[in-house]
This record gives sequence, C-alpha cells and structure tokens, in this order.
Amino acid sequence: MSLDEAQGAPTRDADIPVAAEAATASASASASVSVSAPASVPARSGGWAALRPLVLRMHFYAGVLIAPLLFLAAATGLLYAGSWQAEKIIYADELTVSQVGDHELTLADQVAAARRAEPSGKVVGVWPAPDAEATTRVIMEVPGLEEGKNRTVFVDPYTAEVNGTLTTSGDALPLRAWLSEFHSNLQLGEFGRNYSELAASWLWVVALGGLALWIGRRRSRKAQLVLPDRKATGRRKTLSWHGAVGLWAVTGLVALSATGLTWSKYAGENIGQLQDRLGGATPSVSAKLAAGSDAAGGGNEHAGHVMTEGMEMPPAPPTADIGIDAAVAAAHRAGITDTLQVTLPAKGKGYVIKEKDRQFPVHLDSVAVDPADGRVIDVLRFSDYPVLAKLTRFGIDLHMGLTFGLVNQIALAGLAVALMFLVFWGYRMWWLRRPTKSRRVSVGRAQPRGAWRKVPVGVLLPLAGVTVVVGWFVPLLGLSLLVFLVVDVALGAVAGRRAAA
Repeated sequence: MSLDEAQGAPTRDADIPVAAEAATASASASASVSVSAPASVPARSGGWAALRPLVLRMHFYAGVLIAPLLFLAAATGLLYAGSWQAEKIIYADELTVSQVGDHELTLADQVAAARRAEPSGKVVGVWPAPDAEATTRVIMEVPGLEEGKNRTVFVDPYTAEVNGTLTTSGDALPLRAWLSEFHSNLQLGEFGRNYSELAASWLWVVALGGLALWIGRRRSRKAQLVLPDRKATGRRKTLSWHGAVGLWAVTGLVALSATGLTWSKYAGENIGQLQDRLGGATPSVSAKLAAGSDAAGGGNEHAGHVMTEGMEMPPAPPTADIGIDAAVAAAHRAGITDTLQVTLPAKGKGYVIKEKDRQFPVHLDSVAVDPADGRVIDVLRFSDYPVLAKLTRFGIDLHMGLTFGLVNQIALAGLAVALMFLVFWGYRMWWLRRPTKSRRVSVGRAQPRGAWRKVPVGVLLPLAGVTVVVGWFVPLLGLSLLVFLVVDVALGAVAGRRAAA
C-alpha cells in the first residue's frame, strides 16, 4: 500500500494505481521524469525504497516552483538557437558581398574605408572575410555605446565599399545579441540573471531525480522505459510520454544545466575558482611587449635598432608599425590561418591574431606579433590548453550551438521543445490527479511529509552532507532549497495545529 493510498488520497482513474498517481504529482511540475511503482507490486525493501519518497517529494516541490522558470529558459533558448540562421537572412546585405572579385584588397585599405564611414570610431579589431562571399568586419569603439557594445563596419574586401554598419556584441549581430540577453537575463540586467541561474541550478536536480524515479518504476514491458505506451489513454498516456521523452532528453538537459552554470554570476564564480585551483584555467596568448618599447603597440628592447658595419642606426620612430597586413602574414607563417580575428596593438602590447573557428575540429590557435618588426613574440596552441579548459570551451560552445553548426543548433532547439513539453505534461498530470469530488479548485497532493525519517542513517547523513556542499557551491540552489524547507516546516506546523484543534 502506498503512502497516498494509506491516507485515502482520491484517484481520478480507477485503472491507475494510486502510487503511480503520487509519482505523477511529483513528476508533473518538473522538467524531467518521475513515476512510482504500481500499488499491486509489493513494497520493496532497501535503501532506494526508503529514499524514493524523499526524492519524490523534492522532485515535486522543485518542479512546481521552478518549472515556470525552466519553461521560460527553454522558450528563450529556442529563440536563441534559431538566431544563428535568422541573422544570416536578416543581415545578408551586411554579411555578404554583391559579387566575388578576382582579388582582395589589403586589410589596410579596408580598414581605411571603415574609418571614413565611421570617423568618430577607434578601430580595435579586424575580422578578415572568412570566405570568398563574406565581408570583412572592422570592429570600432564608438563614444556613447553601452559597455560591451561595438560598432562593426562591414567592408567588401574586393572593392572596399562599406555594405553597412551595425552595433554588435562580440560576434553577435543585433538580433542574436538581444536574444542572448533575453535568454540570460530577460533584458532585466544583473537582477534578471538570477532567473537563468536559478533555472540552471535546479534543472540537473529535477532531471536526475526524475530519471531515478522513472528507472526505479516497475513495468510489465521493458520497452515502456524508452518508448511511450501507445495503448495508454488519458492521464496514463500523458505520463508515458512525459517519462519516455524525459529519459531521452535527460543527458542533454543535465549538460545544458552544467554548462549554463559556468557563466552564471554566483555558481560561475565558484566554478571558475575551482577550475583555477585545479590548473584548468583558460590560457591566453601574451601580447605584452618588453619594457622600453615605444612603437605603436610596442616592440622589444632591440626594436628599431639595426647594426650595419659596426654602426648602430638610430631607433625607429615611436609610431613604427609594420601594419596589419604584415602582422597577419607573420601569423600565417606561424600556422594561424583559419577564420582570423585580429586585435590591433594597444599601448605596450602587440597584435593578437587568433583563429576563431569553433566548429569541430576547432581551430583556436593564437599568436602575438611585435608591431615594430613583425616578430612572433608568443604562440598558444589549442592543443596546449589544460584538459579542463578544453572541456569548458567545448561545453560552452555546445551550449551556444557552435561546435557542430546547424546540427548543434537543431539539437538545442529539440531539447528546448522537449523541455517545454515535459513541463506542460507535468502540470497536466498534476491537474488530472486533483480530487474530483471537491467543489473547490484544487490540484494533486504532494508526497506526505516525514519521508526523510524513513531513510537509513547511513544514507541520510552522507546525503545531507552532499546537499550542504552542493548548496554552498551552487548558492541559488542552496538558498531556494532552504526556503522550500522553511516554508514546508511552517505549513506542516500549521496543518498539525489544525488537526489537533
């Protein structure tokens, strides 16, 4: 007999075991899956039998309260996944040339054209055209723009004509930049970031909890574990779809949760510190020039000095610069050739030329070039990244839809749709499990309180310790869990007093 059955919990469908109803109540509001063993199956002994009610109750409350945020994150993520292809259509005039020419002009000529189009801007970077039909992007800092925003001028590499200018954020054009912020903070700034971090903090909890509950359910046919039961009807049919789709989606959902937390505000800081302590920080090429260099962007202590027949020539003028084309040529000789991103020299620093092709296999090598003489002063290969740094890079790029291009973006869209349906199915099952004899509006009941008392001490203490550690490491998860517990205890106390009265 299940706990709900022992308490006389009403059921809507006579052919559905009451224990399965209890599982549905829990699973319903989550982004994952959960279900219980049929009432006809004898109660199982052991750790899982005692732990299951606790997981069920936590899954229930987490789902009910966090599911709206998960649905919102999935919906905005779906829009972001489609933005990669959408911007190719919307900004086709800026991104592509009208006609492919016989040869490209120098980058210096293209930069000069961009300066004429935006005379108030300061050029800070250049992205040479990645293919024959693409334009060159000249990145500028322009007064009056928001922090993190730049003005990008799109130049035809064959004619130096300007195809247009757009305000960009990193590599994101206006549409994708707006949708990215909408997904991460709902366009509410720093305060809005709490929503996405809270959703990411709980997603893996409800997903893994639901997975355990779904796998732990006894079923007559093994196929029911991975495929929806087409013979089922009503609430049972919804439950079958909820469970099977959740099983297929759980790996992707956990991956999205983990990668999303890496750039969150609170948990992301803890993850970064842990990664640094483990020696997995993402390295960067050093463009710092030796002390005493006065070239435009620097040089080493011998820059501008040439020995001829025992005579030392005067140093080069303080504005000496080999130019962007010579710097790119030096990078090519060092093996930096795929889809380049050039950062112009700043005071005391040289050119930084990076590969930015993140599609698998990635090309992310980078070099720093001395602007005085074109000497490569530092080289960083992606193969030399620490393992954790590589995993972080791959995880973030997969989350953004970069690693496998269109296939990656379609997979993200599929996960987003699956998560939205899981939430919908969950709430529907919760509604269908409501008492029908009562005239008041109500929904399904949660698993009864006190489930933790049935967990063996040998399991409960380690579980509590892990919960505290995880709650500290992922602060919004820990704080919200504490709030859940306080509210639950308060409601239990009120219910106890009413029962006593």
